[in-house]
Amino acid sequence: MKLIFALSFILTALLFVNAQGGNEQSPIVEKEIAYKDWVYKNVQTGSDMNLRKLTFGKKLVMVVYFAPWCPNWKHDVAFVQAMYDKYKKDGFEVIGVGEYDPVDSMKTHIGQYKLTFPIVWESDARTAKQTTSHYEFRKAVGDTRNWGSPWYIFLEVSKLEPTGLVMTKKAPIVNGELIQPEAEKFIVEKLGAVSSSALKMTTAAATEICDPEKPSTTLVKPPAKP
Repeated sequence: MKLIFALSFILTALLFVNAQGGNEQSPIVEKEIAYKDWVYKNVQTGSDMNLRKLTFGKKLVMVVYFAPWCPNWKHDVAFVQAMYDKYKKDGFEVIGVGEYDPVDSMKTHIGQYKLTFPIVWESDARTAKQTTSHYEFRKAVGDTRNWGSPWYIFLEVSKLEPTGLVMTKKAPIVNGELIQPEAEKFIVEKLGAVSSSALKMTTAAATEICDPEKPSTTLVKPPAKP
């Protein structure tokens, strides 16, 4: 009887996870996208930051759009910081674009997670969801999620258009959370860097869905499907 109850509980938990869409890990896929240059305000300083200028002297730039309150982004945040720390010396840059939250909340988020890569903001309210460039870009490449946080685009600097508003017409993107081993392998290959020992990252994390109106869960995030 106890075994039947335990199996029933596990099945219910798995069905709940799938229904909530909690596992939003997604592979890196190259997509056609007219990704445009931008100028946004730095979250901490308020100064203007231009994307094209931020790519100067870099080999690979990972732009990640995120909502600070989003649990799916919180699953990735430590890994993103770790990749920045590990590979910035090899020409890797990370640029965060904050969305759908007040700037003061973004500042708190930066301090809480000790983020050191540059972070700008595009929108500061959840009501802006369907009016942002973030929404336009992710929908153009087939992202069907509600909030689309996190969303990644990789810019290979040597392949960017040298001038003009459109920086690239094709780029690797991720419509969801990173699959961490795949992401690090991709970064290493694009940088031509020598991979050191694999990062010892915690694989167990709360399964969440990026929805500010729903309470958090305490279930374990399932591994990404191969």
